[in-house]
Amino acid sequence: MGNEKKEFDAIIINEAQLILAEKRTSLAVMRTGIAVLALPLSILSLLVVTSKYYDVMHVLHFIIPVAIINSLLMIFGGYLVVHSFIRMHHHDRLIQEIKTKYSVIGEFID
Repeated sequence: MGNEKKEFDAIIINEAQLILAEKRTSLAVMRTGIAVLALPLSILSLLVVTSKYYDVMHVLHFIIPVAIINSLLMIFGGYLVVHSFIRMHHHDRLIQEIKTKYSVIGEFID
């Protein structure tokens, strides 16, 4: 009986470790999304700083594709951040369920 209890406790701990690993992956995706969001801002700031050296009407054929790419990057970065935020809340709920369901692991997870 004691051996089965140890195996069951090990399975529960492994399950919690798996959920925490998935949460770390979501955090990495969020970090990537924030970096993707920062890229269009740096490109836009570069264009603003150098705007006195060019006339917008003469380089409109360059500005429009850059604006489209920046918009797509902002949408993609926002998607990554929001999706990872939702996933992290899901992982938090799963961890909370494990903590309440199995008191053995509840003392180890904060």
